[in-house]
Amino acid sequence: MRPPKMSRRDHLRLMGTGATALAGTAAGMMPWGKGALLGAAPADAAKESPEQIADRARRMKWWHEARFGMFIHFGLYSLIGQHEWAMEIEGIPVAQYELLAKHFNPRPHAAREWAKLAKRAGQKYMVMTTKHHEGFCNFESKLTNYCAPKQACGRDLVAEYVEAARAEGLRVGFYYSLMDWHHPDGARCLTDEAARVRFVEYTHGLIREILTQYGKIDVLWYDVDWPLSAEQWESEKMNKMVFELQPDIIVNNRNGLPGDYATPEQHIDPAKDGRAWETCMTLNESWGYHKADNDWKSPETIVRNLVTCAHDTGNYLLNIGPKPDGSIPEESVRVLSEVGEWLDKNRFTRRTFAIPKSTSTQIIRAGVRPFTCMCTTGRARLRPRSGWSSSGRKAHWPSVACAPRCNQRGCSLPASPWPLSRATSM
Repeated sequence: MRPPKMSRRDHLRLMGTGATALAGTAAGMMPWGKGALLGAAPADAAKESPEQIADRARRMKWWHEARFGMFIHFGLYSLIGQHEWAMEIEGIPVAQYELLAKHFNPRPHAAREWAKLAKRAGQKYMVMTTKHHEGFCNFESKLTNYCAPKQACGRDLVAEYVEAARAEGLRVGFYYSLMDWHHPDGARCLTDEAARVRFVEYTHGLIREILTQYGKIDVLWYDVDWPLSAEQWESEKMNKMVFELQPDIIVNNRNGLPGDYATPEQHIDPAKDGRAWETCMTLNESWGYHKADNDWKSPETIVRNLVTCAHDTGNYLLNIGPKPDGSIPEESVRVLSEVGEWLDKNRFTRRTFAIPKSTSTQIIRAGVRPFTCMCTTGRARLRPRSGWSSSGRKAHWPSVACAPRCNQRGCSLPASPWPLSRATSM
């Protein structure tokens, strides 16, 4: 995921490079750059055959219907409580950071709480960090001892997560960071070909492990392909292996290839040309647990974001950062529970369908009548008659029965019954 604006290392580098460097931005000081952080895929994907297009449609059918997923960032950084970039921000040496593995021991089956909350919130799939940038593996590995089962935890945390998700009937996704601050070849691979070969073999090997140890996996969520190109990562070979092991899986665009869908981060940005997309977003301002980050989004904001994503045929992957013991921050529980209550009351179900473009571009849900104001080139500008208070707490629940009115001057056309629309401002 994206780093904070400036790390301690960036600050020291800036101070040591003189006045010329002062003209640069903090982001420019980061060696991996904005494109790599966002996992930017080539603008033009290779032309696909009808068979490939049909296969993607088959694999992604459930995903398009799901719309709402839970992201989980959990690792050694949870112990520090300063979000997932702590190792880089604070410039913590590898040997010192490794000591955290001797203290990382979340309570058994904490993931069951995550899955129960996801189901209560109306989320249909989950994506958990199997390995983040810090290099620590939450799964059983034969390729490294830097993994949960071989350290203080003594258990396979990914196995517990998979069991918990399936018990609640949720789809299972794995996050995997290509960038690795712990592995000795993680940065050296950029300039040393022998190191690149070793590190790519290691990376492909870890991906093979997570896709062969837990049965059917629904999503592989790559992240940060710094410092190599798709060709250097051998990403075509990587994806070929992934689909051979998991024929029904879907993959994102952050290993340097277009993948099955785009992944805007912390903002809602529909993909072009009908391409599938998923916005990933934090509940506060941090992906990993941050004990001092209290900038929580309100339930109203979450619902608005979800409806906006669905409006433009995208998905919404909303993150939680469990505490070191695996428990979920209380505010995360409160917000997601209220979102789930709203979705239950408003029949926000798996079944979705689109009104033809000649009528509207709005996506509506089964059970909601397709009345849409046509006064603004096919998109209604709506203002709900009821909703949350300005503080973000619910004054009273909005309901599909509270039909909003169109706020275009002079318009007398019928409005959509959506209580929260993309153009609403309250």
